[in-house]
Amino acid sequence: MGETTTPLGRPEPGRIASAAAGAVFLLVGVLGFIPGVTTGLDGMTFAGHESTAELFGVFAVSVLHNLVHLAFGVAGLALATTARGARVFLVGGGLFYLALFAYGLVVDASADIVPVNAADNWLHLFLAASLLALAFLAGTPRRSTNTPIHAPN
Repeated sequence: MGETTTPLGRPEPGRIASAAAGAVFLLVGVLGFIPGVTTGLDGMTFAGHESTAELFGVFAVSVLHNLVHLAFGVAGLALATTARGARVFLVGGGLFYLALFAYGLVVDASADIVPVNAADNWLHLFLAASLLALAFLAGTPRRSTNTPIHAPN
């Protein structure tokens, strides 16, 4: 068994978590361009705080914001091919969203490259906590040593 499966031949939990998170980010990136799911599409800009589009009528989005979600989704799926890659995605993604949460707290809205509102800030904190929790709950991939257990003498 390699690092991509458990000793029972199942995918490592981190790989499943990475793939699931990647799929959700891909879905959110696509939904950000769909009328009705995203309100104010006629006011969507490529980047910046001027974008008036909101995913689900709550989360500020722009073309760049949606492209970041799509890229993040692709990265999650690509890195889910190995247990180590999945862990890198979950930890790295968690730290990225933690930094984005801090950015949203300190940056003046008029200086935003990516539109961020209060709902986005709370979502970024939730995503950071969730991705980091998944990384640590999934644990470090274990390798089978195929060493027999010996009884003590």
